[in-house]
Amino acid sequence: MSSSSDHPSYIHDVFLNFRGEDTRDRLISHLYAALSNAGINTFLDDMNLKMGDELPEILDAIELSRISVIVFSKGYTQSSWCLSELVKIMECHSIHNQVVVPLFYDVDPSVVRYQNGDFGKALEANANKQYLRTDLLSNWRNALIKAANLSGWDANKFRNESELVKQIVEDVLAKLDNTFLSITEFPVGLESHVQKVTDFIDQSNKVCMVGIWGMGGSGKTTTAKAIYNRIHRNFEGRTSFIGNIREICENDSRGIIHIQQQLLSDVLKTNEKIHSIELGKTKIEKTLRGKKAFIVLDDVTKSEQLKALCPNPKLFRSGSVMIITTRDARLLNSLGVKHVFTMTEMDENQSLELFSWHAFRQPSPREDFSDLSRNVVAYCGGLPLALEVLGSYLTGRTEQEWRSALLKLEKIPNDQVQQKLRISYDGLEDYTLKDIFLDICCFFIGKNRADVTEILNDCGFYADIGIAVLIERSLVKVEKKNNKLQIHDLLRDMGRAIVGESSPKEPEKHSRLWFPDDVVEVLTKYTVRT
Repeated sequence: MSSSSDHPSYIHDVFLNFRGEDTRDRLISHLYAALSNAGINTFLDDMNLKMGDELPEILDAIELSRISVIVFSKGYTQSSWCLSELVKIMECHSIHNQVVVPLFYDVDPSVVRYQNGDFGKALEANANKQYLRTDLLSNWRNALIKAANLSGWDANKFRNESELVKQIVEDVLAKLDNTFLSITEFPVGLESHVQKVTDFIDQSNKVCMVGIWGMGGSGKTTTAKAIYNRIHRNFEGRTSFIGNIREICENDSRGIIHIQQQLLSDVLKTNEKIHSIELGKTKIEKTLRGKKAFIVLDDVTKSEQLKALCPNPKLFRSGSVMIITTRDARLLNSLGVKHVFTMTEMDENQSLELFSWHAFRQPSPREDFSDLSRNVVAYCGGLPLALEVLGSYLTGRTEQEWRSALLKLEKIPNDQVQQKLRISYDGLEDYTLKDIFLDICCFFIGKNRADVTEILNDCGFYADIGIAVLIERSLVKVEKKNNKLQIHDLLRDMGRAIVGESSPKEPEKHSRLWFPDDVVEVLTKYTVRT
C-alpha cells in the first residue's frame, strides 16, 4: 500500500459524494456552508463544474482531495454517477490512504452493507442498464460493502440536522489538522461579512492592512476567526491569531512581551524568549522581513500595542495580510489603516433566526412563542452576543419566565448591553454556578478546561457540570483547538463588575482580586509590619 506522502499535492480538503435529488436542498446546502465557514475547502460538483464537463474531471477532484465524505441516501444506488464516484473514492482509500467517512442520511448502515430491499433492487436495475459492463455490479457491490464497514455518522442518532452538521465539521477539522479556530455554532449572517473582507484581500497585491470595527458584541472577533480559517493555509505556516489583546495587556505588566513571544512562536514554530518590548520589536522585524505572513490582532485598544507587534508592515512581502479588530475607529485612523469594515447590526430577520437557533435549536420560533420571541429580539438591537446569550437563557423556559425576562428588558436602556446580558447571569439556578462563572471571569480565561475543572473541584464545586451548564447558556466557550476557556469581553467585564459592585473603590472588600495593582494595594494595606 502506498503512503499518503506519495500522493500529488492536494487541492481540496473535502470531496462530497451525494445524490443531489435526495439531499442537495436539505443536508448538503447546510453542510457545505458549515464546512466553508470553518475554512474547509470543499469540492461540490454543482459549484465546481460547468455544463458539459464529464465524470473524469470529478474523478480527478476525488484524487486531489484529503477526505471524501460519502452521503448514503435511499435513492443513492439509482445514480450511476454516485456509484462511479464511490468506486474511485474507495480506490483512493486503498492506494493513497485517503480518509473516507460515510454518512448514513436516511438509510440504515446494514442496508448499504448488504444492499437489501429497494436499495439493492435499484443497484441491480442500474447495473443492467450499463451494457457490456459485466463487472460493474460486482465493483459497485464491493465499494458499497467497504464504505459501509468504515466508521462514520448515522443521522438517526442525532436529535436534529444542526447537531449532525456540527459534529461532521468538528470531526473533519480534527482529521485535517488543529490549526482552525472555533467559531460560532450558528453563523447566521457571517458569510456576507467574511466574503466582503476576503474579496478585498484577494484583490490586493500589496501588504494588506484591514480594520474590523464595531461595538462590543457585534461579531468582530467571530468574523476575524472565520476569515482566518478561510485563508490561513495560503501562508505556508507564517500565521498568527492573537486574541484578547486588551485583556492580556490590562492584567499583566509584561502582557505585550508575552504577545510578542506568541507571535514569534506561531510564525517560527519555536518557543521564543523575549526580555523587553524593544528586543521583541527587533526580533519581529528580523523574522518577518521579506516574508509573506498573515497576522490577526484582536481587540487592539492602544496604538502602542500595534507598534510593538508590527513595527513596520512595509517590511512584509507583498501578499501579506494584517487584520486588526477594535472598538475604536480613531485608533485605526491614527495607524493609517485605510480599509475599515464596519460591523453593522443584524437585520430583523437575521436577528430572529439567530435567536431561534439558540432558544429553540431551529431557524424560526415555535409558533406559541413567536410574538414573545419577536419582542425579546427587538430589545437585543441586532447585537449577536445579546441574541445568543438571551436565546440560550430562555431555551426550555415557561411562558411566564419569558414574560418576566421581557419585563426586565423593558426597564433597561437600549445602550446598556451588560445589563441585558446580566439577565442570564441572574437566572443561573444556584450560587455555585454564579461562583464558577465569576471565577472564570477573574482568573481562568485562556486556561485549560481540564485544569480549571480540577482546581474548582478541589474548592468544593462540581465544576464538570457547572462549566457544561455555562457553555449551554453561551456564557462560556471552549476553544476546541486547545481546550481553553474563553468568555466574551462584555460578559467578562460584566462578571468583574458584579464582583466589585458593592464597593467599587475598595478592592479589599471584593470577593476576588485579579488586577495586580489591586492585589499589591490590599497586601500593602493589611500586611502587619514587624
